[in-house]
Amino acid sequence: MHVEELDDSHKFAEDGIKVISQQEYVSRLHQLKDEITHAWNNDDRVTALKLSIKVARLLMDTSVLQFYPTLFILATDVLDMLGDMVWERIRQRAEFAEDGTIICPLPEDFEASNICFDAKETCYNWFCKIGSIRELLPRLYLELAIFPCCRFLLDRPVDSLQRLVMMTRGIADPLASAYCRLYMAYRMQKLHLCDTGHLVTCINDLHFQFRRILSGEDATPGNFTGDRRMLISLVEPTIEYIMKSIFKVANQAQVGDIVVALGLQGNQSELFGKLQCMSVVLHHLLKELPLEVVCSNAVEILHLIECTNDCSLNQCLNYKLLGFRLCEGISQGNSVNAVIDKLIQVVSQYNSLEEYLKVVDAYVEIILQNQMGPSLNAILDGIFERMCNEGMAQDELANLQSVFLKLLFHFNNLEDLFALNHFIDMLDMMHGSSRNIVNMHILNKATRNTCIRDPSTIRFLFEIAQAVHDGIDFSNMRNDDIQQPARLISRYVDMVDHESDPERHFTFLVECRGAFGSINELKETLVHSSNRLAIRAVRDGKTLPGFIKSCLAFSEVTIPSVPAHSRQLKLYIETAEVALLGGLISHSDGLIDSAISCLQYADLMDGLQMPNEVDGILSLVRKLCSLVVIVPGNSTLGVTYIPKSMMTGRVRVKVLCAIVSLSAAISQNELPYRAISKEVISNDRLYFGDQSYSRELVLLSCDILQSMNEIILQEPSQAARGNMALEACNCIASSF
Repeated sequence: MHVEELDDSHKFAEDGIKVISQQEYVSRLHQLKDEITHAWNNDDRVTALKLSIKVARLLMDTSVLQFYPTLFILATDVLDMLGDMVWERIRQRAEFAEDGTIICPLPEDFEASNICFDAKETCYNWFCKIGSIRELLPRLYLELAIFPCCRFLLDRPVDSLQRLVMMTRGIADPLASAYCRLYMAYRMQKLHLCDTGHLVTCINDLHFQFRRILSGEDATPGNFTGDRRMLISLVEPTIEYIMKSIFKVANQAQVGDIVVALGLQGNQSELFGKLQCMSVVLHHLLKELPLEVVCSNAVEILHLIECTNDCSLNQCLNYKLLGFRLCEGISQGNSVNAVIDKLIQVVSQYNSLEEYLKVVDAYVEIILQNQMGPSLNAILDGIFERMCNEGMAQDELANLQSVFLKLLFHFNNLEDLFALNHFIDMLDMMHGSSRNIVNMHILNKATRNTCIRDPSTIRFLFEIAQAVHDGIDFSNMRNDDIQQPARLISRYVDMVDHESDPERHFTFLVECRGAFGSINELKETLVHSSNRLAIRAVRDGKTLPGFIKSCLAFSEVTIPSVPAHSRQLKLYIETAEVALLGGLISHSDGLIDSAISCLQYADLMDGLQMPNEVDGILSLVRKLCSLVVIVPGNSTLGVTYIPKSMMTGRVRVKVLCAIVSLSAAISQNELPYRAISKEVISNDRLYFGDQSYSRELVLLSCDILQSMNEIILQEPSQAARGNMALEACNCIASSF
């Protein structure tokens, strides 16, 4: 192949000007990659190199700025492939003779002296061919693509690398030159060099070039005529990658030298002493600096950030980044106080709420960890003042949410949190999802303790819970999304305790039922809380019976709105127990009737319930039977009215066995247990010596046995029929 063939740019140019879409452009690059692979596999190295030059020339075009990073990725993927193929070809020439015999396998850490003459000549020829390309950018890209092959010629390729770094200064277009330096940093990683000098030079060159552009000293060259900030946004990934590459290979001892080389100080005794840094470069330097260096030079870095204010990056982002880095490791001491004092001085000059919040959010954790109360108050005052002046946008809400969550994490006592300057006022000014998230965390924090007794805290948390409830979209949200807020609200209601003021607590429960009526889980909590109030009133002995009746009526009205019949049954039984404890027989009779009505809906034979649900209902039936033991018989409807009511519909043998045990218990001359309340007279005293009482129990037993027999005979499975009969016999035998 001759030099003339490589340098004939007109030969490869498309005839005329064509307008193509991005997708067509990408497809064409993929096609070129396939053509290069095909040519190489056919031993047509000339065509493969020509096509690779054609790909590299595409990187000279920066006319479509936003597309250039995509073009860079696609084009360098092709060039990487060429570089890998050249490497593999030279390695084969070094390991194998022309007849295919093995000369010697190359170790990973081979030296140039291990390479045979033919392999070196092949390698040298490739560099010569690429070096003959007259266009600077394609030549640089192709030489960088095969640069790892320098190892076949030189033990120290760093010297040649410095030449390439100098050559990049000849690229006039700032976007093209930045991405060329990025590719250089990327390809040099394959050499595993510990030297960072070439990378530091790349950063310094970019720094110099873009400082002149941003200051207006240079007109923006190339195809760029728009906003300089857009140019920086496109170049920023190159600065970030090169900076990462520098500190990836540098050790702790080299950090000072790197900072000196970047022009941020005169010597290592005064780190960050000079102002010679562009904001975006400083940002990515702060990201990569070791934590110890950042923490030990925090005040100096703050001063440097203060002096570094250009349009390449918003200054507040560097303050924010420094704060987050310091949170990782700054220790308590004078340096912390100096940093926070300087920070408050800086942010006090910000009129923008968004910038103010971005910065202080990063330092709140440091302030809290070091218990710097005056500084925290100063920051909260500043936030509130700017909120009153500007209002809240979405980004500002997110930052304020972050500040609030840090405060919530730090303070164990909610009263201390609510007492912070303007905390409640600022929370009231929040809205949307950020407000809802903060409210959820407040409820979560509040419900970690045992009880909530402070009246002002109870009222404030009620408003918080109401806001959370109003933010739930019950029609569109999934059950999983609703469960957490519902659980928190229920937990809050359950933990409220008005102590010596039961009437106030009862009023609170009524308010909760009205405010949170859409939460099914809460309804059960309300019933439990109301029943606890009634029990407490009974034990206290000073509360008027009317209050206990109000609690029972509240529970009785609330239970029907609970969706599951098994849960209703459980709540009715619980409330009936409370009524008996208070000596309110008429209430207990009504509640037991309601419980039995629930059994009509929970048909244990319809096969719809899961086995554990059936067992749960059977357990409740047994509990109901044990409760009926102490319930006085109804003189109008008969002493066996309740057991007979439980036998209606299709029932299982296990239920009938429970009724058999109930019948055996209440037929004793002295009942095994009685109600605590003196108002409840047990059946053994109420019907003592009454023969009709005994006859009614005998008739009930006969009905039970007949029902058992019918159910067992109707069972089609012989094995199941035998088990049911055995269970019935055991129950009957144990009743004597």
